[in-house]
Amino acid sequence: MGNTSENIEKNCYSAEELQEFKELILKKIEEAEFNLEALKANLAGNENDVNDTAPTFKTLEEGSNVLSKEENARLAARQQKFIRDLRDALIRIENKTYGICKVTGKLIPKERLMVVPHATMTIEAKEMLSKKK
Repeated sequence: MGNTSENIEKNCYSAEELQEFKELILKKIEEAEFNLEALKANLAGNENDVNDTAPTFKTLEEGSNVLSKEENARLAARQQKFIRDLRDALIRIENKTYGICKVTGKLIPKERLMVVPHATMTIEAKEMLSKKK
């Protein structure tokens, strides 16, 4: 048939690549959990602690306390979802299904996973699904 290893498309990542993704995801979880704690502290009214440890969250003016609390609550919810998605990605790594598109079954490009390590679809699959809506 003439099938060589060159024309067989790779359908999963190697153990070394999965370990690389795992380390990236663990680092992202650590950062996200730090940010979530800062947001929670701010919501609880411990602004001094937040300002000392996370100056990036010191962007809202004091006069917009209500908006600040709503925005912080929204950001905290997004951080929680991000952490959950990253933890789900760790499970896929353990199951050796990480990086496989849930729509097409094709391998999600490594470049995409390095930017969006919790991705479950290729860009093509995502675009295909958004066109159906």
